[in-house]
Amino acid sequence: MASRLNPYISFAGNAREAMEFYKEVFGGALTLSTFGDYGPPEAPEANNIMHGQLETPSGFTLMGADTPPGMPHNPGDNITISLSGDDAPELHGYWDQLSAGGQVTVPLEKQMWGDEFGACVDRFGITWMVNIAGTQSP
Repeated sequence: MASRLNPYISFAGNAREAMEFYKEVFGGALTLSTFGDYGPPEAPEANNIMHGQLETPSGFTLMGADTPPGMPHNPGDNITISLSGDDAPELHGYWDQLSAGGQVTVPLEKQMWGDEFGACVDRFGITWMVNIAGTQSP
C-alpha cells in the first residue's frame, strides 16, 4: 500500500452520526471502531467512535473519531492531517521531520491495535498523526 495523506476530524460525541452523514453524501464504505472495542466495554465512552474511516468511490478518504475523554474538543481547530500506510521507513522519515522542532503528543510506538502510531504538532502548529500498519499474522 502506498502512503496516504488525508484529513482526520475530531467530534464531540457525534462522530458516528457525522461519518454516516458523510457516507450518505459521498457514498462508499464506512468502517467504525468504538472505544469499547479496544478498552473496557462498560466505560461511559465505550460506544463512542475511536476511529472511523470512509473510503469513497471517487477515491476520497475521510477519517474521524470522537474526542477521547480528558482531551479538549475545540470546534474550528478539530481537523488533523493523517499519514498512514505500510512503508515503515518512509513514514518514520516523515515522522522524524514533522516532529523535529515541534511537540510530540503521542510517541510513535506500537499500539493496542497492532500498528505503530504517533501524534505531533509541527513547528508551524499543524497537528499530524502517523500510523504505520503492523505486520499481519497468518
